[in-house]
Amino acid sequence: MTGEQGRSHLSVLLDEAVDALCITPAGRYIDGTFGRGGHARAILEQLGQGGAVLGIDRDPEAIASAASELGRDSRLTVLQGDFADMETLAARAWPGPGAPLVDGVLLDLGVSSPQLDDPARGFSFQHDGPLDMRMNPQAGVSAAGWLAGAKEQDIARVIYEYGEERHSRRIARLLVEARREKPLETTAELARLVARAVPGREPGKHPATRTFQALRILVNGELDQVQQGLAAAVRLLRAGGRLVVISFHSLEDRIVKRFIRGDHVRVSTPRHLPLPDTAAAWCLRAVGRAVRPGAAEAARNPRARSAVMRVAEKLEEAAA
Repeated sequence: MTGEQGRSHLSVLLDEAVDALCITPAGRYIDGTFGRGGHARAILEQLGQGGAVLGIDRDPEAIASAASELGRDSRLTVLQGDFADMETLAARAWPGPGAPLVDGVLLDLGVSSPQLDDPARGFSFQHDGPLDMRMNPQAGVSAAGWLAGAKEQDIARVIYEYGEERHSRRIARLLVEARREKPLETTAELARLVARAVPGREPGKHPATRTFQALRILVNGELDQVQQGLAAAVRLLRAGGRLVVISFHSLEDRIVKRFIRGDHVRVSTPRHLPLPDTAAAWCLRAVGRAVRPGAAEAARNPRARSAVMRVAEKLEEAAA
């Protein structure tokens, strides 16, 4: 996620993330969430002419912005797609025999500020606009489309699981009652309905925050993307390569933390059996502790306050 006000561009944990990648001048790097290119620019500044960056983003507006602002740098390739498909996209960017191994992968998860600040995208209750929430408006079903046909119990489950909203059943009931009269079509309509459903107020937090988060995660398949993207990143990393992931809510961070620890291997493999080859190929070593923005960055960019960065290195014995 980035924080952008007008033309200013504030990439979260910019210096910390790029430092964690341990850039080598001739290295290859993937920015799986290109956005407006803040992290990619910082990586390019440390690369020589032999280095290369692949930027990936599902949002066509991000791709258009990259073409106009960074298209002249021959070291940068920007492709539209999901970072879960980074292996296929990396093969397109760097064709040749075998998989193109890379020295680092950066994932800056969540919604970007240009998306949040554009009412037409429908991500925020701060602006009235169509209830869309798709990171790629050209694909998939919008939030309004899903809400128009989903069962009440499914709406409640999504808001509870993805938004960690304890009033999810009440919200779902009011949503279903409201759509009998008229389908919800705008962010303002949804925000007002959720505000009616949620008793009390959390200090500094709009009552619709959790519901909007839940619908956005659902519409974009974000948690599945994270799980698939982490696995793809590790397969692409050469031994000693770095994985840097910035998360913005506990659901994402929990997935990242468990993946780095190898919990996905422990759960799927009985203790008395040896680890399968696929598990051995995903061996990671956590580098340092979780990093959070300092007080100065949080004051400068309030959207950075919830950020958590985790770093891992692919082990030598994992390079097979």
